[in-house]
Amino acid sequence: MDTPVTTISEGPHDPFAVLRSASAVLDDRGNVVGWSDRAEALLGYPLEEVLGRPARDFLVDPRDGAAVMDAVAACVRDGGWFGVVPVRHRSGGRVGLGCRARAVMRADGALEWLVVCAPAEEVLQWETDRAVLEGMFRRSPIGLSVYAPDLSILRVNKVLARFGGLPVEQFPGHRTGDFLIGADAATVDTGLQRVLDTGQPLIFTEQPSRLRRDPGRELVVSLSAFRVEDATGRILGVAQLVEDVTDRYRARRRLSLLNEASARIGTTLDVTRTAHELAEVAVPDLADCVSVDLLEPVTRGEEPVREASGPVSRAALRSVSPDPLLIMYPEGNQMYFPPDAPQARCLTERRPVLEPVLGTSTAWFPAETERAERALDLGVHSLMVVPLIARGLVLGVVSLWRWRRPEPFEEDDLTLAEEFASRAAVCIDNARQFTRQHQAALALQRSLLPGEVPEHPAAEIAHRYLPADATAGVGGDWFDVIPLSGLRVALVVGDVVGHGIHAAATMGRLRTAVHTLANSDLPPDEVLSHLDDLVDRLASEQEPARERSQQFIGATCLYAVYDPVSRRCTLARAGHPPPAVVTPDGQVDFPDLPAGPPLGLGGLPFESTELELAEGSLLALYTDGLVAARRGDLDEGMGRLRRVLSGPARSLEATAKAVEDALLPDRPGDDVALLIARTRVLAAHKVATWEMPAEATAAARARALTTSQLAEWGLDEIAFTTELIVSELVTNAYRYGGGPVMLRLIRDRQLICEVSDTSSTSPHMRRARSTDEGGRGLFLVAQMAERWGTRYTRDGKTIWAEQPLTSTL
Repeated sequence: MDTPVTTISEGPHDPFAVLRSASAVLDDRGNVVGWSDRAEALLGYPLEEVLGRPARDFLVDPRDGAAVMDAVAACVRDGGWFGVVPVRHRSGGRVGLGCRARAVMRADGALEWLVVCAPAEEVLQWETDRAVLEGMFRRSPIGLSVYAPDLSILRVNKVLARFGGLPVEQFPGHRTGDFLIGADAATVDTGLQRVLDTGQPLIFTEQPSRLRRDPGRELVVSLSAFRVEDATGRILGVAQLVEDVTDRYRARRRLSLLNEASARIGTTLDVTRTAHELAEVAVPDLADCVSVDLLEPVTRGEEPVREASGPVSRAALRSVSPDPLLIMYPEGNQMYFPPDAPQARCLTERRPVLEPVLGTSTAWFPAETERAERALDLGVHSLMVVPLIARGLVLGVVSLWRWRRPEPFEEDDLTLAEEFASRAAVCIDNARQFTRQHQAALALQRSLLPGEVPEHPAAEIAHRYLPADATAGVGGDWFDVIPLSGLRVALVVGDVVGHGIHAAATMGRLRTAVHTLANSDLPPDEVLSHLDDLVDRLASEQEPARERSQQFIGATCLYAVYDPVSRRCTLARAGHPPPAVVTPDGQVDFPDLPAGPPLGLGGLPFESTELELAEGSLLALYTDGLVAARRGDLDEGMGRLRRVLSGPARSLEATAKAVEDALLPDRPGDDVALLIARTRVLAAHKVATWEMPAEATAAARARALTTSQLAEWGLDEIAFTTELIVSELVTNAYRYGGGPVMLRLIRDRQLICEVSDTSSTSPHMRRARSTDEGGRGLFLVAQMAERWGTRYTRDGKTIWAEQPLTSTL
């Protein structure tokens, strides 16, 4: 068998390498019998000058004799010696040399000494390097491994041996895959191979390194590696430094999760959304499944009781499992925790519960036995339960589970979960209080807005009111459909500046004022003028409290009055978007109405515009939230509204739905009011009009015309009452008015009598004394009519009276 030959490479820093060291041979009497070229170069003595001479005579300075002789004695005693001694140079100077001496027996039995020397500083450096290298393998707290070019292990130190679970001497020949699970071992080998191929080192590269013998344990290491080469550049392998940084990695991960929680939890003032954000932060980085259960009062925005009890509602559920409902109750489910459940203990004792290792009992699972058994089959093995506490009140409980991650929860995980819960509890409590306030504001807003709009003979009506996103607060938008005398109808849309209860309350006051002014039958421009004065007074009332409440009072409004007899629509606006008018054939126009200033500026006039509308025309009134919902561009929004309203006629509900779908996002940022009216025209046979001169015979003629018309309509049963009403109204016009008198009868669900004259003097009803000859006319009218009133026109006034009809129209 051939004996393998081992080639010894001389490292570039080995001072005793053959090509670097000086050597000499001494006989047993200390005479020089051998001298190398390197010795001559190092000490200056040529070979012919030293051969046969005692080394002590020319190499030892008298001052160093004692030290040298002590070294010689030790060498003779031990058969060899290593150390540093001073040697005299040929020039007379002294040189420190590191020397290795060893006894050598010649063939004739003579004893000789082989001495190998190198400069002392090189020897000391080399010894230091060797001590450091040896320390890395024997005493270093950092793992060290050396791999051959085929990535088989050559040597490891004790630290790394503890990871693998084998004695140090058993590692050579093994591979990384023998100790780490496949994926992690492949990552290590890929990195080491890259170092071998490129020579580029790895520096502090972190990666998971789960052990085959303990795959459930989380282990993260920091790897550094460099290629090992000999003096000629031949690749000998790769060295790797391994440091366990699991604790540091976990601390960094927890800090990162805390930062993420700060950014992600509490982005809205919505209780359920905040609960979802808590669950989303915790899964999968902390737990495999998280459930957030809130006490029932909290979900309704109410204050929870001091002693947490009663049912809870599941506000959020998140899991790495594709079907968590196999073991967990769904969101929205209401439940009670059994008294011995960890959740019940957590709520009662107001402290977290940590169950790092769950047993086979199902008592810890607050569900029926079947779900609990499925949870055990899934592998649920660790549980944390943390209370949600804010302002000293328990709001609910958070349950965190693990089954996919094999390591159990520990105290650091519990601390992190408490941080999550603490932040979420504050946000949930804020959201709860906001919800309560928002619900109160919504209730106020709903109470101030109209309910169902009654049918009206002048127009078919559809409407929408869409409140803004909860974070914006309730708004001050409103709409109204107000019946007026003469079968006319007022259509109103308004928008109070700002949001919140203040805006809703201001809207209620303005809406009440609009009803009052509408009942006075004022023209649209005068209605807006009175509203402007009201808003100005409201703003003045706020002045003393302005430092405490920076509330600006202002509003916009569009007021339109449509008459189904004349088909005329009179409109005025105060800083409000113009209405959309759609003709029966689908053409859309935005009339160029005088804009008018917003309500509250004061002192500026408003103007009315009159339009004649064909029967079946569409009139769309809206607030700016409709056309500015997406990008805030009114022109673009009005363009979209034009496109939606144009085209073939649809039902009003279908039209309103189409407008909502096309122009509004899921939750608009501002309140939106939309009012759509399709005009109707009263049939000509239901209206009778006569003009009479202001003469004493006017009343008699009016009675005759009225009797004849009622007979034609088949209303003889109310002829006497109607004649009396008409007679009194025409007599008043003749006595106190001027110019011709106009009599108009309108038959619909009621009979309307209208008498117009050119006087602007308002009549007043009074109770006449027994001695008065007159003054009883309007009193009688009021007694016989269901309603009566006066409205003013630009040419005079009209007094009207209504009587109910019981016959079929």
